[in-house]
Amino acid sequence: MRTSHRIPTYKLHRPSGQARVIIDGRHIYLGKFGSDKSRERYARLISELAILPADLLRSSFPVKRHETSVNELLLQYWDFAKRYYAKNGKPTKELAGMRDAMRTLRLLYGESDVREFGPMALKAVRSHMITKEKLSRGVINNRINRIRRIFKWAVSEELIPVEIYEALRTVAGLRFGRSEARETEPVRPVNDQDVATTLMFLSPPVSAMVRLQRVTGMRPCEVTQMRLAEIDRSGGVWIYEPYDHKNRWRGHSRKVALGPQAQEILKPFLEMPADAFLFSPRKADEWRRVQTRVNAAARKPRTTPIYPSELIARERRRAERITQKRQRPLRDRYCTDSYRRAVDYAIACAKRNGMPVRHWHPNQLRHSRATEVRREYGVEGAQVVLGHARADVTQIYAETNAKLAEKIALQNG
Repeated sequence: MRTSHRIPTYKLHRPSGQARVIIDGRHIYLGKFGSDKSRERYARLISELAILPADLLRSSFPVKRHETSVNELLLQYWDFAKRYYAKNGKPTKELAGMRDAMRTLRLLYGESDVREFGPMALKAVRSHMITKEKLSRGVINNRINRIRRIFKWAVSEELIPVEIYEALRTVAGLRFGRSEARETEPVRPVNDQDVATTLMFLSPPVSAMVRLQRVTGMRPCEVTQMRLAEIDRSGGVWIYEPYDHKNRWRGHSRKVALGPQAQEILKPFLEMPADAFLFSPRKADEWRRVQTRVNAAARKPRTTPIYPSELIARERRRAERITQKRQRPLRDRYCTDSYRRAVDYAIACAKRNGMPVRHWHPNQLRHSRATEVRREYGVEGAQVVLGHARADVTQIYAETNAKLAEKIALQNG
């Protein structure tokens, strides 16, 4: 006796872009939504559904009741990742990195049974990143490690056998000079003349961040989030202790010693509220508007007559500019990306004005400071100024480091 089935609906699964049907609570993915292949598979499923027992129907499609496709696994992991890779209610950059790694995996093996994904499949994903996506060796290794992390999580949730993850661990990372993946240039110190030229075209908040980073060696993410509430100004050397920093998850503290030069840079910002971010994009925007008016007033006077209709049009455009809303509202503080873009814009302005300047980015300021400190105070001095983590540092050694950092800041920071 044949079992009757209700005809399932051909539906779009929006997160994956796949066509799917649901039979007895089981999700069957048919391929890209709207494609001829997915339509053919749907027609075949409907035909078989009318004549085959449930057991035979399940065996005719790659995703069985007890199996999970790679797409399904990725969807489950993504729900976890959105909660896990968040800080202060906002997604971290690691979530974006995970999404990029998942994209290639889904493209090549989204419809495959997750239990059939082994070392050779992982190497195929890596090969695609090398030949098609043209990614660098370091980026590829990071993305492959993220894919392995997905399977490790799946094991911890008892979604797949541990043997699958253990097999993927056997795939070694790409080594320098032993693969076809392109190599990237290491971050070099920035030329101080290029920085000086760029400063001429930066707003006061961004200019202060650049100069402060140059004399302290702070990370871009540390300088962009500075607030007076986190700066101890009781001593000759001020101590900035950011609440959020790179090694906070390790339980480490981060203390930045601010010497005379850094204190001088911060003076124009000392009247701000204690809990406000010192370097505000809003202040930078106000400065740009003033500069635009000043530049307009300095232009050569117009020699042709101005007709009343043009004056009316000017006023209308001015009123529209005042009332129109920004597509992206200004934030309370710069992030590392907006900080970098502000520097990029200033470099472009300098080049348009005929000034020779090589491209650089804020991370190079940290390397410049590291080079100076290492040359004068050795590796230990560079470590304490830059805030590098050391697993074997004792509390006594940490106190010695703090004193050394203050000494360096007092002398040339």
